[in-house]
Amino acid sequence: MRPARRRLQRLARPRAAEPLPVTLDRRRIYVLPTRFGLFVAMLLGAMLLGALNYNNNPALLLALLLGATAVASTIGAHLQLSGLRIETVAAEPVAAGTPLRMRLALARQDGRPRRGLRIDHGDAKAFCSLDSAHQADPQLQVPTVQRGWLELERIRISTTQPLGLVRAWSWVWPQQPLLVYPRPEHDGPPLPDGAGDARHSRLHALGEDLHQLRPYRAGDAPRAIAWKHSARRDSLLVREYERPLGTEVVLDWRRLAPLGDEQRIARLARWIDEAERQGLRSRLLLPGQPPLGPGLGPQHRHACLRALALLP
Repeated sequence: MRPARRRLQRLARPRAAEPLPVTLDRRRIYVLPTRFGLFVAMLLGAMLLGALNYNNNPALLLALLLGATAVASTIGAHLQLSGLRIETVAAEPVAAGTPLRMRLALARQDGRPRRGLRIDHGDAKAFCSLDSAHQADPQLQVPTVQRGWLELERIRISTTQPLGLVRAWSWVWPQQPLLVYPRPEHDGPPLPDGAGDARHSRLHALGEDLHQLRPYRAGDAPRAIAWKHSARRDSLLVREYERPLGTEVVLDWRRLAPLGDEQRIARLARWIDEAERQGLRSRLLLPGQPPLGPGLGPQHRHACLRALALLP
């Protein structure tokens, strides 16, 4: 059934990827009865035939009232999606093979509550409601296979509220790919030897070399207090240590010439994560691109992994 569903999706709106934000209107909302709704329709039809056959006015009135309720529930399901606004689609990059946690920002422009909203993207699904809050951020686990930009498929937003007789749904096709980092090498060689000047240092609570003694400040750890020196001066003194900044690790693409392109990317991704864990400054050299770094921290790691992910 999946190929047939994809053919039908091509006929639904939107027929191409669209930039966000997007507001759902009546021309892109579809409504069809559920299985329970079909059963209720057959039951009402039998009630109408019986009431007309036996000229039973109370039964006829009851069937018409139930039919009017079903029609009202159809309009209510349509109103659950009408005016709903999809603001953004975002996700923190992850390594290939790890599920991507995609966040979908939904908002409403009126005071009507939205209940029982279901969001589907492939095999991933999530549920949310907009009762008192004007915004909701449902999350979906999207599987990843390869590095680079992940082009999103159509996202279906549906609901069966208020009575479950019909299902109203609409499609959103964001023109906003998500970034997937390369998968690091599982077992590989250690980081290459560093280069540069390692004589510089910085203050660090877990350092090894004593730098100085300073007056105690609120929040200092008790183990850092120099009790002997404090007893001589009748005031608390705290030890400050220093740690070497470490040498600069150069990660050069050309030095991995015997490996294939994907193996080079996996090894460099592993070395970038290892340098970040060890607190070492790293410089990444890629063909046809300016050097990245030397640097340290989340921004430098993201810049390096992004450059590796987007390599051809």
